Amino acid sequence: MGPMSPSGMRSDPARGARFLQLALVAAALSVSASAFGQAALPRAHAHNDYAHRRPLLDALDHGFCSVEADIFVVGRELLVAHDREDIRPERTLQRLYLDPLRERVRAHNGRVYPGGPSFTLLIDFKSEAEPTYAVLREVLAGYREMLTVFREDRTETNAVTVVLSGNRPRALVEAEAERLVAIDGRLPDLEANPSPHVVPLISDNWRSHFRWIGEGPFPEDERTRLVSWVLRAHDQGRRIRFWGAPDTPAAWQALFHAGVDLINTDRLGELAAFLRPRPGGTQTGAP
Repeated sequence: MGPMSPSGMRSDPARGARFLQLALVAAALSVSASAFGQAALPRAHAHNDYAHRRPLLDALDHGFCSVEADIFVVGRELLVAHDREDIRPERTLQRLYLDPLRERVRAHNGRVYPGGPSFTLLIDFKSEAEPTYAVLREVLAGYREMLTVFREDRTETNAVTVVLSGNRPRALVEAEAERLVAIDGRLPDLEANPSPHVVPLISDNWRSHFRWIGEGPFPEDERTRLVSWVLRAHDQGRRIRFWGAPDTPAAWQALFHAGVDLINTDRLGELAAFLRPRPGGTQTGAP
């Protein structure tokens, strides 16, 4: 199924059914935070989380349930940085992310947030895929108690779900019958339809597919395209995310109401305020 055309939507008798489906999806995604523990925001994703003053901890303080960390392999160490010149030996993946997550999971009866959903740790490989994964696989084995396990025919969800992005070792991951990681797919994967136990998340560059930069009305043809991709991802049992989208309330609202699962931001506090329900249960971003 390709993107629906705007004219097709206006004349298609299935329009009402499709948008009813979307409304039900959005309602399920925006269920009150109290169902996950008061602080948790399942749709909030901290882009380049390590750039914040307190990596991971700032995101957790705001209730984010997904963070992104870029890594390089240096010897046998996994170091968190966006560029090689920013590498510092003390900023390991374990110290900044895995150790504090494990502490929280142990303190909160097996969850990052009390009663909360699985927490997504999106690890973006900046160094070469295979040697980086070789080290990461060994490191993650020491944290198995809290990690989601992926098998050929099922996903055993745990407190923390690790998804690999960037220089993804896709062939290696697909060849493993059991693993502690999954792959961050791209929009063409909606056509290829790989196993959702290998590719549970679709991410892509907003600017490669949309002209809208958050100013003025969201063009209807682009809204239709976005909705189509969201529905298709959900039909296949996947979540969907876009990087490079405008990081503004107008864009957050468009993404939210289209049913996008993870909303990317560098503005943690503002997105958290947008996503938190108002008194009475409605979302701050609701019209």
